[in-house]
Amino acid sequence: MHFLLSNDDGYMAPGLDSLARKISQLGKVTVVAPDRDRSGASNSLTLDTPLSVKTAANGFRYVNGTPTDCVHLAITGLLDDVPDMVISGINSGPNLGDDVLYSGTVAAAMEGRFLGRPAVAVSLAGYDLAHIDNAADLVGAFIERMLSQSLPPDMLLNINIPDMPRSEIKCWETTRLGKRHKSEASIKMSDPKGREVFWIGPAGAGNDVGPGTDFHAVSNGNISVTPLQFDLTRYDIIDEVASWISPLGIT
Repeated sequence: MHFLLSNDDGYMAPGLDSLARKISQLGKVTVVAPDRDRSGASNSLTLDTPLSVKTAANGFRYVNGTPTDCVHLAITGLLDDVPDMVISGINSGPNLGDDVLYSGTVAAAMEGRFLGRPAVAVSLAGYDLAHIDNAADLVGAFIERMLSQSLPPDMLLNINIPDMPRSEIKCWETTRLGKRHKSEASIKMSDPKGREVFWIGPAGAGNDVGPGTDFHAVSNGNISVTPLQFDLTRYDIIDEVASWISPLGIT
């Protein structure tokens, strides 16, 4: 197996290094990651400037672009040997519920899925990274289990692992995405020259966080595994929308 690893925290992130060391026990590993932290980049592609690829001392390749750029470039032109699977992470901090719409970690995996590779996004639900190697071990076991199954090419999984000792993690749990309250207000400040600047406010607190959600699983010491899909169509109101646009004419 040939694994393509990427992330949104940048090629020097400890989560990426730990994951690469673990996954290398299962097959060939190629790392193509952003040259810096690109958290919140979502599925953006860089279309107005050229991308350059450099190689770090440890063999990781890094790109002056987004997580999606990294995976897209790797699969469509950079690598001679197309990878069998894309793994994104291990992210510093959770990607739960609505977070997946903004997450560069999830976007990197989604790009792999879009280009025909089964893909997994992995996040550590904490920012101290106290148990990052433990998380990598758990991901390794999960991927090894995946390889023993028949993998559909459109598989996309979002995994969130509690940042706690392995002995305190209860189980793996298949979940759905929960929801957050709306984001907190943007924070207005002044720069050193007195000009008005803004920081994007923090994400909203959990709203739909009951049993069965990714929020509930992680808060109860379980590893959340959420299958994701591309299709954002709201099928339940297609007929309703069709009924109110049908009288419209084109003049």
